[in-house]
Amino acid sequence: MTNRYTIHSPSTGERSPEVYGVYDEPTGSWQYVCGDPATRACAVVDPVLDFDPAPARTSTETAMFLLSEMARLGYRPAWILDTHPHADHFTAGHWLSERTDTPHAIGEKVGDIAALWREYYHLPDAFDVEGDFDRLVAEGDRIAIGNLQASVMLSPGHTLGSVTYVVGDAAFVHDTLMHVDVGTARADFPGGSAHELWASIQRILALPDNTRLFVGHDYGTEQRETPACEATVAQHRHDNPHVGGDATKDSFIAVRNERDKTLGLPDRMLHALQVNLRGGRLPPAESDGHSYFKIPANRF
Repeated sequence: MTNRYTIHSPSTGERSPEVYGVYDEPTGSWQYVCGDPATRACAVVDPVLDFDPAPARTSTETAMFLLSEMARLGYRPAWILDTHPHADHFTAGHWLSERTDTPHAIGEKVGDIAALWREYYHLPDAFDVEGDFDRLVAEGDRIAIGNLQASVMLSPGHTLGSVTYVVGDAAFVHDTLMHVDVGTARADFPGGSAHELWASIQRILALPDNTRLFVGHDYGTEQRETPACEATVAQHRHDNPHVGGDATKDSFIAVRNERDKTLGLPDRMLHALQVNLRGGRLPPAESDGHSYFKIPANRF
């Protein structure tokens, strides 16, 4: 099995989870095991299903690694949690849910995202989100992870239905903030909004100063080659180049919109959304037993 870059963020005390991060180099994605040290229950956040775009082939090597890490650490999954339907990687949520008999959750506004993509794919009857996820969570909902509680915070901007999971002094902030030396995530996908992203980030940065924020992606910088994912609220408030220091809403929106104009679509996006809106399932097999992707031409 491929060697993988991982991090460990220890629990800081009662009601504080320990967090293990696993980096997926092909997509620059971070996925997490958020564990209760007392009961050894955990949640898996934003797990990756491997996908090679050239042959359109999926595999489960990364998800198998997550399972082996949980076994090594003595954790058992209580939840599989996706923060949003990802545009740059497939979710392994369905595969892990079936493999471990663990419920799979995502934000309830995934239904609104599905409505957008039914039109883009011209698939009016696709994406039964209520059937393909075990739970659709809303602002203020709470999820038990052993003795810990994960609270749900609606965090639109990157997508219209992204959610943040806050577990004690840890928050999984997905594609809102990037690492503290980079800035923030893009807001130009269908349903995205730089205005809403600013508001979501301000709510995240209103958490206590010592809250550990775990981001969804990292691509390194010219000064830093090693992947990074964790910084505190205080660090982001002070040092984040897009929202820290004296940044204003207007300055943020200007920077974010100009940056987004330079970004192309992720190479997995048009494949990924039709999988992730099915909870990680491939499109239904056709009469020959194979699944086929439907890719819209000249829409983006």
